[in-house]
Amino acid sequence: MNRSRVTLWHPLPVIYLDHNATTPVLPEVFEAMKPFFTERWGNPSSAYRFGSELKGALETARSQVAALIGARSSEVFFTGNATESNNAAIHAALRAKPKKRHIITSQVEHSSVLNYCMALEKDGYRVTFLPVDRHGLLQLADLEAALTDDTAVVSLMWANNETGVLFPVEDIGRLCRSRGVLFHCDAVQAVGKVPVEVTGLPVDYLSLTGHKLGAPKGVGALFVHRKAPFSPYLHGGHQERGWRGGTENVALIVGLGTAAELAKASLSAFERTVRPLRDALEEGLLNQIPDAELNGHKTQRLANTSNIAFRGVDSDALLMLLDQEGLCASSGSACLADSPDASHVITAMKPELRGERNSLRISLGLEHSPASISEALRIIMESVAGLRSL
Repeated sequence: MNRSRVTLWHPLPVIYLDHNATTPVLPEVFEAMKPFFTERWGNPSSAYRFGSELKGALETARSQVAALIGARSSEVFFTGNATESNNAAIHAALRAKPKKRHIITSQVEHSSVLNYCMALEKDGYRVTFLPVDRHGLLQLADLEAALTDDTAVVSLMWANNETGVLFPVEDIGRLCRSRGVLFHCDAVQAVGKVPVEVTGLPVDYLSLTGHKLGAPKGVGALFVHRKAPFSPYLHGGHQERGWRGGTENVALIVGLGTAAELAKASLSAFERTVRPLRDALEEGLLNQIPDAELNGHKTQRLANTSNIAFRGVDSDALLMLLDQEGLCASSGSACLADSPDASHVITAMKPELRGERNSLRISLGLEHSPASISEALRIIMESVAGLRSL
């Protein structure tokens, strides 16, 4: 399947530039899920065939997800979302090394990692939050200096959800392995956008989720290296080989598997198609709007993501104007959209912007065309100019 463009159910009534928040469910994914809502709705743990035959569908989906990241099927289990995957990985690492009380993460991680680490601080763990530079890059020297004999786990993302900046995952993993420290990677924004090959990659745990890939919300997965220790985060029945209790959501898992297969087939098309459109929009905004500044590294970044600060423009007001024009974007992580605080990611990169909310995150998908990008450029330029004229 060579998917240089995706086909949606209906032409979108909006220009949707918020793929890092969530993606539209692909028609192929919906069609694959439908029978498990209407015809094959049994419980896969049942003894009778109407239920137990669903185990085959689960294993097919597991193989599809494993193939996307280059893992063995036995190293993948399904979760409810990325937050659960991230929490489960950190939990497992700490349970494996109960005498070690030090955790390392970064200041720009997703809230599902940051907030869990802050909760663990209240339980007596010591957490080091590594800084990033003005371009959002992590310095390996900072990680090396932070590692101690008491470090149980390092949890660092592959790609930042707000800026798209990429971390040197392979180098991080090698450093952790040389020190005997378990490494968890939140790869939620990376999987399906950049090649992720865990075979030979020094990573113990790797998280992903369906709704960043064209699958529904409410289903995720966690890779656990065959030699990595694991203790269940959710206790219940024998589902998922005892790794995650609870009756499997077969329909959504099938959707994730189908989306993973489609993402693997379209990976090269994603880079080839999306990056030029992103670059055209980004260059237009930076060149034609005064006092606009890129947040994030120019090149070490996901092909679909652009984060731009417009000085003197309130991002909430800008998003309201864009919404009125039928354009969907965001000011940062969707999980923190209701927070009155400025983005912790931008603040970590540029401390002088602490308290300011003037950034716009744009994240593209395969359905975009040069025409839609030209229209997006026009709408954003006019909206910024309109706010500055008030």
